[in-house]
Amino acid sequence: MKKGIIGAGNWIQDRVKTIDRWPGEGNLCNIVKEEAAPGGGPANVLFDLNAADPSLPLYAAGRLGNDNEGDYLLEEITKRGINADNIIRTNDRTSYTDVMSGEGKRTFFHCRGANAQLCYEDLCDIDAPAKYFYLAYLLLLDTLDSFDPEFGTQAVKLLKHMSEKGYETVVDFVSEAPEKFRAKVIPALPFIDHLIVNEVETACCTGCRLRDDDGKLLWQELPGAVKFLFEKGVRKTAVIHFPEGACAGLPDGTYIYVPSFDIAKADIVGSNGAGDAFCAGVMYGLHENWTLKDCLALGGAFSNFNLRSATASGGAVTLKTMLEFMKDAPLSPLPDGMK
Repeated sequence: MKKGIIGAGNWIQDRVKTIDRWPGEGNLCNIVKEEAAPGGGPANVLFDLNAADPSLPLYAAGRLGNDNEGDYLLEEITKRGINADNIIRTNDRTSYTDVMSGEGKRTFFHCRGANAQLCYEDLCDIDAPAKYFYLAYLLLLDTLDSFDPEFGTQAVKLLKHMSEKGYETVVDFVSEAPEKFRAKVIPALPFIDHLIVNEVETACCTGCRLRDDDGKLLWQELPGAVKFLFEKGVRKTAVIHFPEGACAGLPDGTYIYVPSFDIAKADIVGSNGAGDAFCAGVMYGLHENWTLKDCLALGGAFSNFNLRSATASGGAVTLKTMLEFMKDAPLSPLPDGMK
């Protein structure tokens, strides 16, 4: 029986700057702490999973430059015992992001680097004995997002190919303009087994607002959004996460909402990688055949610990620690009107 997870896509060195306040345009703030850390969907997900359960087989795939940043990321992969056979070194510079983190918010200044050249041919021959093939982030992988005359994009071609090889596909996006979602994301949905996205990305897919003008979650719209994702082709699980909690559905019409675990504002160091941490928790639960409700709860626990660190995976803890936390941790209040 296949076991484990392949993490493919954006490998990034994050240069995380913790700032003392959020300045307006043209204004100044102070950098109070600075550190380098791994970043990007595959790193964040695989490193969180490795911290939770070191026995889970994990496989890294993507492009790194032949530079100090690439050496750093490869060292981070290998020291965790993650298989790096499908990491390609190139003469392009390793992708990096300047992350400004403070007051529970973050802004990214990104250099695409080697990730921009990641292509179908780089990944199609992967033959790891894993259960899941996780790809992130669509809309931030220039060549994989590029036009393909038969499938729409190279990414769609890749997801179809990996499905035919027997992998269950898991996909995450970055938040982008709605027109880009319609052109590049909607065609991929029929080849995605498990879609795990936030409410902003979901709104871009569906064209329906999920927050009002005051930022309040329109929770009544969530079941329709989940239904839309299945109608457009998602195969097995559609998950939408947001600070208030998460919801998910199955093709048979099952729908659930799970609130997030409460966290004091003073305990939030940064939200960099919080969505990826949630994704890692859900994937672990799915991999271990947990109930959908328990998968969402575990995703919430992964995310809660992530918020306690400025870096994308620096808050990762063991599965045992998270399970103990989940027994008694208070939940966030349900949205107004929800019972």
